[in-house]
Amino acid sequence: MAVSVRDVAARAGVSVGTVSNVLNRPDRVAASTVERVVAAIEELGFVRNDAARQLRAGHSRSIGLAVLDIGNPFFTDMARGAEDRARESGLSVLLANSDQDEQRETAHLDLFAEQRVFGILITPVGNTPRRLESLRAHGTPTVLVDQRADSDKFSSVAVDDVAGGYLAVRHLLDLGRRRIAFVGGPTRLRQVAERLEGARAAVAETAGATLEVLAREAPTVLQGRAAGEEIRERPASRRPDAVFAANDLLAMGVLQAFSMLGSVRVPDDIALIGYDDIDFAQSSVVPMSSIRQPSHAIGHTAVDLLIRENADGESFAPEQIVFQPELIVRDSTVGAAG
Repeated sequence: MAVSVRDVAARAGVSVGTVSNVLNRPDRVAASTVERVVAAIEELGFVRNDAARQLRAGHSRSIGLAVLDIGNPFFTDMARGAEDRARESGLSVLLANSDQDEQRETAHLDLFAEQRVFGILITPVGNTPRRLESLRAHGTPTVLVDQRADSDKFSSVAVDDVAGGYLAVRHLLDLGRRRIAFVGGPTRLRQVAERLEGARAAVAETAGATLEVLAREAPTVLQGRAAGEEIRERPASRRPDAVFAANDLLAMGVLQAFSMLGSVRVPDDIALIGYDDIDFAQSSVVPMSSIRQPSHAIGHTAVDLLIRENADGESFAPEQIVFQPELIVRDSTVGAAG
C-alpha cells in the first residue's frame, strides 16, 4: 500500500498541514520540525504524488518537446539545450518523436495536454497544427522550434534556412562547380523546402549553373546512400560535379555510396556539402563541409520564451527569433590541401 501524507504526519507527530508546508514551503517551518518530517519520509519511503498539486497550479513542471526525428543528432543536441535551460528553472522535458507523422504528432500533443504541461516546444511536421492553436487558446504556451511561425500567434526559434541553402550552393559555385545536385526531401518539411529555395537562388545568379533535384522520401542516411548510388551508376559525363544534401545524414549516405567502390572521389570528382554540422560531419572518412545551426542555443532560447510567456500570460507578445547559419568548410569540398 502506498504511504500517504497522513502516515508521514503520524510518524513525525505533526499535522498533515505541517507535512504539506515541509514539502512546499519549508521556510515556514521550524528547522527541528523539518528534520522530523524528513526523517519520517525517509523511514516510510514516502513518494509525493504531484497530481493534486498540478491540478491546483493548473500545470505541471514538465515541458513537452516534440521533434521530427530523434535519431538525427541535430534534434538530440537541440533537446539537450532545452533540457539544460529547463533544469535551471526547476523544469523537466518530456521528449516525443513524431517521426514525421502527423497522426503521431497529434497523439503527442493530446498526451501533453492530458499531462497539463508547463508548455510545448514543437517542430511541426507540416504547417502549424490547429491542435496547437486550441492548446494555446486554452492557456498552454507554445513555441515552434527549428521552424518559423506562420503568423504572430506563436513564438518561434529557427535558423534562416533560405540563407543556409544559399550559403551552401554559393560555396560550391565559388569553387567553380556548375552542375549542382540537391539531395533532400520530403519538401513538405519546411526546412527542406527553404534550403532548396536558397540553393535555387544561388544557381539563378550564376551563368551556366544548373540545379538537379533528387527528391528523397526522408532525410536519412539510407535515403542519401540510395541517391549516391544513383549518381555513382551514371556515366561520368552525366554526373553532377557537386552535391548539396539537405542535412548531414543524407550527406553521409551519399559519401558512403561514393566511397564503396572508390569510383567517385570526393571532392575531386564531386564536391559534397551537408547541413546541420552534427558531430559526425567532422569525423567522417572525408570530413564534411556543412552549414552549422546553433542547435543547443535553439533549444535553450525556446525554453526562455516559454518561461516568459508563462510569466506574462495574456500580455505576452509572441517573438520570432531567427539565427543566422554559418558555413563550415572541410575536406569534402576543398580537399585536404584546401
